[in-house]
Amino acid sequence: MARVVGRFAPTPSGYLHLGNLFCSLLAWLAARSQGGKIILRNEDLDIERSRPEYALQAQRDLETLGLLWDEGGDRAGPHGPYEQSRRFPFYQTQLEKLEAMGLVYPCFCSRAQLHAASAPHAGTGEPVYPGTCRNLSPEEVARRSQTRSPALRLQVPAETLSFVDGHYGLQSQFLPEACGDFILRRSDEVFAYQLAVVADDGDMGVTQVVRGNDLLSSTPRQLLLYLLLGYPAPQFFHTPLLLASDGRRLSKRDGDLSLQGLLARGLTPQDVVGRLGFLAGLLEEPVPCTPQDLLPCFSWEKVPRRDILLPPGLFPGAER
Repeated sequence: MARVVGRFAPTPSGYLHLGNLFCSLLAWLAARSQGGKIILRNEDLDIERSRPEYALQAQRDLETLGLLWDEGGDRAGPHGPYEQSRRFPFYQTQLEKLEAMGLVYPCFCSRAQLHAASAPHAGTGEPVYPGTCRNLSPEEVARRSQTRSPALRLQVPAETLSFVDGHYGLQSQFLPEACGDFILRRSDEVFAYQLAVVADDGDMGVTQVVRGNDLLSSTPRQLLLYLLLGYPAPQFFHTPLLLASDGRRLSKRDGDLSLQGLLARGLTPQDVVGRLGFLAGLLEEPVPCTPQDLLPCFSWEKVPRRDILLPPGLFPGAER
C-alpha cells in the first residue's frame, strides 16, 4: 500500500487562529495515524494580503504545538518550491494542457474577479458564471483584448460529479448549476486557487487532504481538474468549523484567537492541543496533552459533523 501523504497549506494573510490549528491537528493525526508524512506548503497566491512574517509565524505555531512536517517550509524536499508565489511557471504548463484540450476560453466580464485566487468559502453567495464569453468569435476576442485583459475560464461539462468524503460521505454536484465555468487565471495573470491547489497536490504526490467544510463545495471542480490534468485524486476529509461563542466564524482578519494570544493568556501548548482534542471528540475532558498522545484515540467517527461552538471559558478571549 502506498504511503499516505498529507499536507498543511496555510494562507499567510494573518496569524493562524484556533480554527486553522484545529484543522491542522486533524490533518496531522489523520496522516500520522496511518504512518504517513506531511508536506507544508505556503499558499501565498494572494500577493497583496500575504506576508512573509505570517508564513514564518505559521511554522513557529505548528512547531510549538508539536505538529511537525517532513518537507516544505524550512525543510528541504524534492517537490519545491513550496510557495505558490514561486510556482507560476509550473501553473502555466498545467494551464497549457487544458488549453490544448480546447477547454479554456477568455472572459472579459467586468464583475469582480479579485477573490478567484483565494480559497472559496461556503455562504459567500458566489454567483454561478452563465458562460457569457464562452462562444465569442476570434475577431471579438481580439477586439476586446485591445481594451481589457481577459481572465481565463474552464468550460465545465454538463455532468454530475460525485465523490465520497471521508467524513461527510457521498457528495454529488451538477457542475454547470453548482459552479459554472470557473476561473483558472485572473485578468491580472494571477493563477486561481482551484488550478494551483490541484496542480500542487498532484505534483507533490498528496494522497490525503484534510480541510474545513467551507471548502467541501469546491471539491467537485477540483476533482474535474485532477481528471483532466492526469493526476490521481487524493482522498478528501472535510472537518467541522470552529465558531466563536457568538456563532461567528473565526477569521484571521478579526485576529481571533491566535496561538500567540492564547499563550500570552496563560495557556500552554499542551493545554491548546488537549482542548482542541476535546472539541474533536477525541478526549472526554480537555486535559493537557501532545498530538502524539492523541494518536491512539484518533478516529474520524469521533469527530463531530456539525460545526462546533466554542464552549464559554474553554479558550480565554473567545467570548465577546
